[in-house]
This record gives sequence, structure tokens and C-alpha cells, in this order.
Amino acid sequence: MDPLADQITDARLDKVQEAFDLLRLLEREIPGQLVSCFLYIASHDGCHKQAMEEALQLTTASGSRNSDWLSDGRIGLKKPGLGLITKEKDGRRQRLRLTDKGKTLAKTMKSLIYG
Repeated sequence: MDPLADQITDARLDKVQEAFDLLRLLEREIPGQLVSCFLYIASHDGCHKQAMEEALQLTTASGSRNSDWLSDGRIGLKKPGLGLITKEKDGRRQRLRLTDKGKTLAKTMKSLIYG
């Protein structure tokens, strides 16, 4: 076996990979767009869905699909959501907030990355 094949060349990026793998424990083949949505909500807890869509350049449909998946799932799909966020009505908009599970995951990710 080549001893260099698994050599860490950037320890900080290795920590980011470990943090990312925490999300993969919840959903093995998690799409990058879903990761971006979770990280946006974690860093803007209580944001409007429309703000997330604009910041990440998502369509309304993509924003809905990803926020559904991060919350309780979508009606009609047999697969449940991840339970990381809640979606609350705020007038005509939806406010996105981390659940306790989402807060714990975000905190663990930060601990891995920043120590």
C-alpha cells in the first residue's frame, strides 16, 4: 500500500470533512444543495425561506424541497425528513429555525472545525 495515499495534507479541511460526515450519517448521499441550506439556516437561525433562496440562488421549488427535507419531510413521500429545522408561518412567509437536533448538530460541527 502506498503510504502517501491517505496522508492528510490540510488538517483544517480534514476537520471540515469530518463535520460534513456528520450530515452524511443522517443521509448517506446528501446533496450539496441540502448541506448549503442547512449551513445557511444554522448561520441565520430564524431566517425567512425567501432570504435563504435569494442568498443561495435557489428557485422557490428548490427552497421548498430542501426545507421540507430538513424539517419533517414532504407529504406523500414515504421517507421522513431529517428533523433539523422547523418551518413556521410568519405572515405570508416561512421562518426557518433550527430544532434542538439541528442546534446540536451545528454545535458539534463547529467543535470539530474550530476545536
